[in-house]
Amino acid sequence: MEIDTVTEAAVVEEKRTTVNNVMCLLTDQDGGPIGAPMYLPQNIGPQQLQLIVNQLLNNEEKLPYAFYISDEELLVPLETYLQKHKVSVEKALPIVCQPQAVFRIRPVNRCSATISGHGEAVLSVAFSPDGRQLASGSGDTTVRFWDLGTQTPMYTCTGHKNWVLCIAWSPDGKYLVSGSMSRELICWDPQTGKQLGNALTGHKKWITGISWEPVHLNAPCRRFVSASKDGDARIWDVSLKKCIVLCGHTLAVTCVKWGGDGVIYTGSQDCTIKVWETTEGKLIRELKGHGHWVNSLALSTEYVLRTGAFDHTGKQYSSPDEMKKVALERYNTTRGTAPERLVSGSDDFTMFLWEPFINKHPKTRMTGHQQLVNHVYFSPDGQWIASAS
Repeated sequence: MEIDTVTEAAVVEEKRTTVNNVMCLLTDQDGGPIGAPMYLPQNIGPQQLQLIVNQLLNNEEKLPYAFYISDEELLVPLETYLQKHKVSVEKALPIVCQPQAVFRIRPVNRCSATISGHGEAVLSVAFSPDGRQLASGSGDTTVRFWDLGTQTPMYTCTGHKNWVLCIAWSPDGKYLVSGSMSRELICWDPQTGKQLGNALTGHKKWITGISWEPVHLNAPCRRFVSASKDGDARIWDVSLKKCIVLCGHTLAVTCVKWGGDGVIYTGSQDCTIKVWETTEGKLIRELKGHGHWVNSLALSTEYVLRTGAFDHTGKQYSSPDEMKKVALERYNTTRGTAPERLVSGSDDFTMFLWEPFINKHPKTRMTGHQQLVNHVYFSPDGQWIASAS
């Protein structure tokens, strides 16, 4: 009986050797194991791995997954990857399973609509958080609201004295703020197109950026931050019409973001990024590393910060508290267990990835552009960064 068992074990071992199995450990994005380590044939590819993961997770509806080994996506059979990278198979090979969006993105290969109306160049555009309206700011000094369902103009808002350089919707969709070349900020009601109160003045030069406080931190939305060529940023309260000045940069502030963790990030031509708390406007941290102007900042959670509680279902909310609760759930889901990340693009041709709450030094430096990096942005899921130069 013992001889039979030994023989059987030897046969299994021989089969394992001839098929060239490799011990693998499937993990989720945070490194948590999906099942125990298992032997998989080396000729297995991403499609077969998808079947295994769906079975291990007991998914009723089969979900698509992408697989990563050492941060590189597995697009070929395991065998090909192992040979190319000369990976040791003496210990379990960790394979990270990343769930993919169930919708398919259509490539933008044709224009679906042209909406005309402005008399001069369009300098800024922004979708409303619920995706029903579009706002635009122009060199003709007006702000326009457009209905995306019918692709027709709704309101033309006059009040600025010079070019409208930047616009931003509050995440609850109740306000739109626009900043101009003539230094003033105007708050608009998107439902009526009317100006709400007098223009907010205080900046000494033109406005370079606007960002609202996330709705999961404060509902209804009341506060936003503006950045200016004058080297300052200012936190405004639309109800009290008061502001807190964030001064510390020695040159123009080029970009500003209000993070989901409740701090403000400002990028400047003085080559630094500063991190501010928002009750008294005190400087918390300074991020240094760029050799030239910082032109653009983006947050890994930016999509949910901008859209708040709104998603593709089009659900409307009866109270600010309900909106705040849903927005917080969406933010926590997107952020996960990892800290909020920041990416900066600069005139030094590079980008830096930061985790400001963990370290004041950049996590990595990204090179490749041959000229100034003008704009950076995270994908909605926070997994990819796009840069323009």
